[in-house]
Amino acid sequence: MPEPRFLLLSDVATELNVSDSQVYHMVRSGELPAIKIGGRGQWRVERSQLEKYIQERYADTAAWVRDNPLADREAE
Repeated sequence: MPEPRFLLLSDVATELNVSDSQVYHMVRSGELPAIKIGGRGQWRVERSQLEKYIQERYADTAAWVRDNPLADREAE
C-alpha cells in the first residue's frame, strides 16, 4: 500500500522525533509548509513538503558545520 500523501502533525512529529507542539510551531511560523482542511481547520503536511524540509535542514546543517569547524585540540 502506498504511503499517504498528507500527514497529520502528529505523524510529522513522529517522523522528526520532536513534539507535536514543535511541529505546530514550525507550521504556524511558515518554516514547514502545510495546509488547513475541513471545517475544523485541521493541519496536514504533504509528504513531499516534509521530505523537502528535511533535505533543506541537511543543507543548512552542512553549511553550519563547514562555517564552524571544530577547533584543533592538538594545537592547544
